[in-house]
Amino acid sequence: MNSNEQLRSGALYIRVSTDKQEELSPDAQKRLLLEYAKKNNILISNEHIYMENGISGRKAEKRPEFLKMIATAKSKPKPFDVILVWKFSRFARNQEESIVYKSLLRKQCNIDVLSVSEPLVEGPFGSLIERIIEWMDEYYSTRLSGEVFRGMTEKALRGGYQARPPLGYRIEKTGEPPVIVEEEAKIIRIIFHKFVHKSASYYTIARYLNSFGYKTNRGKDFERRSIEYILQNPTYIGKIRWNRTENATSQIKPKDEWIITDGTHPAIISEELFNQAQEIIASRRQPKKTRPASTYKHWASGLTKCSACGRTLTISTHYKIKKDGTKTPHYSFNCYGYAKGKCLTSHAISSRKLEKGILDILYRDMNVSDLNDLAFETIETNSIESDEIYYIQARLKELDTKEKRIKEAYREGIDTLEEYKENKMILQKERTSLEETRRSLLSATKKTPEVPFQEQLRSLCDVLENDAFSIEQKNHAATSIISYVIFDKPNDSLKIYYKSTL
Repeated sequence: MNSNEQLRSGALYIRVSTDKQEELSPDAQKRLLLEYAKKNNILISNEHIYMENGISGRKAEKRPEFLKMIATAKSKPKPFDVILVWKFSRFARNQEESIVYKSLLRKQCNIDVLSVSEPLVEGPFGSLIERIIEWMDEYYSTRLSGEVFRGMTEKALRGGYQARPPLGYRIEKTGEPPVIVEEEAKIIRIIFHKFVHKSASYYTIARYLNSFGYKTNRGKDFERRSIEYILQNPTYIGKIRWNRTENATSQIKPKDEWIITDGTHPAIISEELFNQAQEIIASRRQPKKTRPASTYKHWASGLTKCSACGRTLTISTHYKIKKDGTKTPHYSFNCYGYAKGKCLTSHAISSRKLEKGILDILYRDMNVSDLNDLAFETIETNSIESDEIYYIQARLKELDTKEKRIKEAYREGIDTLEEYKENKMILQKERTSLEETRRSLLSATKKTPEVPFQEQLRSLCDVLENDAFSIEQKNHAATSIISYVIFDKPNDSLKIYYKSTL
């Protein structure tokens, strides 16, 4: 330490970008910065060492430690006199942003930014050299980004893999195509099956999967966007999709900029099923509308129907004003057709009366000795196991067709014997895995005990009367047992139709 220089306080800013280039590690940068500080009478406190790993320098808002450092620098009294960086490009790789933050630090905070590996001379020439260094860093970064993009584009066009595989796949060996994860693949098949063959909405499919505890590949619950993303992802039919979004903003690019090529990984669903899903998505696509205010205001939403026209009763909100001016919401149901002038009979009923009426019937039916005395609607309700067995059987049929095709290709001289053997081995491996899964599912289906119906009703009542459950959870519990409720306004009566399995 030079005893002739005045002691100053300083901060360190350390960043290693995500770019694939040779640069000093965070620890190496820290060591060299501390050595420089020691030689130049700069005291560094541990609380003023700001380090970020694997973060691009393009935008400051994506660098939490950088923003924390700037906020600290603006506090009073001034926490440090100088910020040390290994290179100016570590501070910011965008010259415009660099000028803004350096100007803020110098003019408002009287704090300098020094690059220990790029020393500058004093005076105007030093400032000019600093700008030139920053411009060269920005030029290098832009050029490198372009080269990386062109390389990744070429790799995608050749059928190469460069992104994390989606739900249903995993990478077992670096450089090799992803393989199917059967536990996750069945989720994908369920999604496509329910969307195409059951006309289920994104929300319905998401709630269905969440009710069984399934998660996305990020360990989160399914939601509308995740279902929509899966349904539109061509990876599941053996394709590779790249350049779909902007890296900086994550906004979806125009489809003519996407790159979709044939991959070498196995498909989870058939191309026919995928195309059917795209047609349904296109037909459902309408201008965005505000989500109905009635959604999940009450657990009985969507359950009750008008006895006169069969349309669903929708919920509306009314407010009662107290003497102190506070508003209390009150909910009521009425026939949607009546509100639109398509039904002649009003079926208005308060939410409290409807709720009490449904619960009274549930408690009454709980004690019925003969289930034949209850009203059931015969509908098809597939369990997870039966759904999966259906998908496996469909996939096995697809494998039969593929085996015939590769045999024909060998007979016609299109494929060599080695290619035929390799393709046959791949198909046989998938067939063996699917058949093992089918056997285990069939076994599990036979062993699953059926919960007595009265017990199901008791559990439903417990959920509906427990405030610990959300409205959405109560609605899901009710719709899992109740098919619909008929409200007969003239006779002031309710009738519940329960679900039954074929």
